[in-house]
Amino acid sequence: MKPFFAIIFTLVLIFSTKLIAQEVIPTYSDYLTDNLYLLHPSMAGASNFNKIRLTARQQWFDVDDAPTLQTLSVHARTGERIGLGAIVFNDQNGNYSKRGAYATFAYHLLFSRSELDLNQLSFGISGGVVQHSLDQSGFTTFDPIIGGGNSSDIYGNVDVGMSYYYLDFFAHLTAKNILSVKRELFYSDAVPSNQRKYLFSAGYVFGMGNSEWSYEPSVLFQLRDQASEKNIDANLKVYKSLELGGLWGGLSYRRSFEGAEYTTDGVEVKNQQLQYLTGFVGFDYKQFLVAYTYSHQINSLVLSNAGFHQITLGYNFGENRARYDCKCPAIN
Repeated sequence: MKPFFAIIFTLVLIFSTKLIAQEVIPTYSDYLTDNLYLLHPSMAGASNFNKIRLTARQQWFDVDDAPTLQTLSVHARTGERIGLGAIVFNDQNGNYSKRGAYATFAYHLLFSRSELDLNQLSFGISGGVVQHSLDQSGFTTFDPIIGGGNSSDIYGNVDVGMSYYYLDFFAHLTAKNILSVKRELFYSDAVPSNQRKYLFSAGYVFGMGNSEWSYEPSVLFQLRDQASEKNIDANLKVYKSLELGGLWGGLSYRRSFEGAEYTTDGVEVKNQQLQYLTGFVGFDYKQFLVAYTYSHQINSLVLSNAGFHQITLGYNFGENRARYDCKCPAIN
């Protein structure tokens, strides 16, 4: 148990430390396409097989320089209890971009009395570096603050989290961007130094004996520390077992708790909460995975109706460990 206490000591030490840091990968709905490791460092090596996942996200095809995001993640179990992982990403939004790499260490405690029963508590910590860039070469209006060219800064950040799986039930708790931020690339006091965000998710997988169908309702709650902004995802995922592999898909609804106020056509609109409806579908064939995600913003005032598109490609590798006797697709 000594490694377990070493991890707890490390987490406490990091929570009490302030370094130069920056918010990292935005939280979209890609976690629903078998990509939980992007959100929760405790999921590194948690599954019975090792995973590589590649994602590409494009917003608003009809808008120039619209946001795009690409991620590549890999994580694996080494030995009985240790999980290791890595993430590289590129996040582009007009003249502003973020690129970075993260490494993860996870520790998995197994409480099962039988090798077939799933009862696993996991802890994880991710740390890495991020480069933020602001391309000012195309700016035409003179401003003495703007020096032109491509300004950039490099920051570090840390995420910590824990996950619990008991048979068909699961829960995750993660704190992201826990380090204070010194944002020298920006020139506004309106940008807070605290980019901390807390994630809590839970769900249950229902199946009828040896039925080829299973159903996974789940929720994800997000809280931003600085502004106390909150939003929630309500998800339903359905799995169908096939001879060639597995077909799955579902729907997700995201809503913020805070409302914006604006005026349109002379009419004042209040309490306009951010809302998204997301559909996704995926297919597993042997060690391979392919999935597609589409999100549509359903607010009355939007920049574009083109929506958000994402492709996920995956590959499972390594020796497949014994499967548990449960409806637990994230682990089995």
